[in-house]
Amino acid sequence: MSRQRGQVSYFCPECGYESPRWMGFCPACGQRSPLVEAPPRGAARRGLGPSAAVSAPQELRQVFLEDSSRSTTGFPELDRVLGGGVVAGSLVLMAGEPGIGKSTLLLQVAQAQGGRKVLYVSGEESDRQVRLRAQRLDITGEGIFFVAETEIDQVLHHLDAAQPGLGVVDSIQALYADGLPSGPGSVAQVRECTLRLMEWAKSRRVPLLIAGHVTKDGTLAGPRVLEHIVDVVLYMEGERMGAYRLLRSVKNRFGSTNEVGVFQMGARGMEEVADPSRALLSERQRQAVGSAIVPVLEGSRPLMMEIQALTSPSMLAVPRRVANGIDYRRLLMLAAVLSQRAGLRLGNQDIIANVVGGLSVSEPASDLAVCLAIASSYRSVPLGADLVCLGEVGLSGEVRTVSQLERRLREAARLGFSRCLVSASSMDTLKGVSGLRLEAVTSLREAIQLALPARRRKGEE
Repeated sequence: MSRQRGQVSYFCPECGYESPRWMGFCPACGQRSPLVEAPPRGAARRGLGPSAAVSAPQELRQVFLEDSSRSTTGFPELDRVLGGGVVAGSLVLMAGEPGIGKSTLLLQVAQAQGGRKVLYVSGEESDRQVRLRAQRLDITGEGIFFVAETEIDQVLHHLDAAQPGLGVVDSIQALYADGLPSGPGSVAQVRECTLRLMEWAKSRRVPLLIAGHVTKDGTLAGPRVLEHIVDVVLYMEGERMGAYRLLRSVKNRFGSTNEVGVFQMGARGMEEVADPSRALLSERQRQAVGSAIVPVLEGSRPLMMEIQALTSPSMLAVPRRVANGIDYRRLLMLAAVLSQRAGLRLGNQDIIANVVGGLSVSEPASDLAVCLAIASSYRSVPLGADLVCLGEVGLSGEVRTVSQLERRLREAARLGFSRCLVSASSMDTLKGVSGLRLEAVTSLREAIQLALPARRRKGEE
């Protein structure tokens, strides 16, 4: 809300809501804390200096574009997600849970810049802590200038003095502006500090990589407007104790958001995975009971994932359902469909479903694989080692088609699979894939009969 010079304004420290009148609560976010008086506009941005220069309108065709507006990060997987490299003057936010590997990857990117000077600003760790991590990762630190600072005016001062080719800020939640009364990490502080960093990066045409934390529900910590300010938002996903990490883009002003990078946490930091599908299936047992393979799409890249399931008689009045990497409510729905439509008596069975590698699968294309893995464990009969399956399962037990089917099938054929269960409705438009035999199914019961031998347990329909 705009206000005239000298007029007093009040704001909410949690969501940044502004009001010309004081109130004892925030009508925007429902916070029961009173609004606080906002500092004058000039004081809030006194540290910007020449970056706040007045610009004049310019005809778009006269805008000069450099021959090389992108620069490589030194990691092809990261360049892939960014759309070909980092753009000059861009503000890239890398978010993820604490301990997922954000700081490790940022330090490795800083080392991979070659002859470009890098300024690494840390608000959470000291110089000795970062140096110890660098030694563990075999990073020499040559060309990387480190400063431990949390006050945004001082951070901008160090950036101006160093004139780096790349800036790294770890993390945005640790910075604060002196002109605001709330503490570091609050909504108002995060928003104000991000705005100042964005203005500095645009005026100097220097890319900035900033780290950000996520909340318990997996969303980015801080105000929602933070995602609107930055140019690129990257999320790093994966289990902290697992080996693999997925780096996906949820916003990219300079490229597509349909790309995903795959990394592996090793002894020397983040290592790129050149062939993710082969790596994910490298330790798979070919005759394992309760194991099914499904080609899922992560952005535009097909990945072969192994879904495992385990059923066992329950000793509880209400059987347990455990989902790792699969939506819990989706697992409940598929278990009910297996019981009611496919004749599997799972009412007294504990069911545990897991995606191998610590990754997660959210698309409905994995429904059929989850169901066949459960049926395989329930019957104690393995699926064929050369079989892949994909399809959405409806409440009536029908198997529905999925998008971009041919791309998934080509990935399965590349890794040596020879059979695939697909929806019968997709056979009319689907072109054959060399080396892969397609078997059409219309229902879940039919899919189980094709995928598993005709062995039934007592009590099955």
